[in-house]
Amino acid sequence: MTLNDWAALILTFVGAMFFFAGTLGLLRFPDVYTRLHALTKADNVGLGFLTAGLMLDAGSVGAALQLLLIWMLALLASATTCHLIARTALRTGIRPW
Repeated sequence: MTLNDWAALILTFVGAMFFFAGTLGLLRFPDVYTRLHALTKADNVGLGFLTAGLMLDAGSVGAALQLLLIWMLALLASATTCHLIARTALRTGIRPW
């Protein structure tokens, strides 16, 4: 294995650990707001590490840029969805813990 392969493997593993931490936060935190925080923060960072690892193995600049675009769109969708869920929860009377 080359140094590039090792770096991609490490970045992918770190990304998976962030996904795991976000899932633990979803299961362990007490209310919808802290669960949303755990999911959006950990999953966005995890997806960033995973994307960086995949970009190292992409093979071409075009494929790496496509992965970067996918990550940016996922960040936008995640932030928008989190905001909508939190606003709906607040409007329906769910108080923060």
